[in-house]
Amino acid sequence: MKKIAILTAGVVLAASAAFAQSETPSTSQTTPAVNTEQNPAAPVAGKNSFTEDQAKSRIEEAGYKDVTDLKLDDQGVWRATASKDGKPGNVSLDFQGNVTMAK
Repeated sequence: MKKIAILTAGVVLAASAAFAQSETPSTSQTTPAVNTEQNPAAPVAGKNSFTEDQAKSRIEEAGYKDVTDLKLDDQGVWRATASKDGKPGNVSLDFQGNVTMAK
């Protein structure tokens, strides 16, 4: 009788574990892990964790050339002069990774 009770308990536990593993997780999160869209309010002030080299690389990856005078301002925005499509101007990189050129 004791063996049957132990066997029954084992089967029930094994079945429970199998059902728990087959459930599809559900989330209510709708925000992607990586933001691929430009924030229309950019540049956004905030604590910036980009180093100077990372900021320059990020700006160049956005298609800008001749990045010079790169400085982090008191708003946490990297600012520089650069050119894109042959047009020089002031460019900025905020903590969200948004690269924008002043109009």
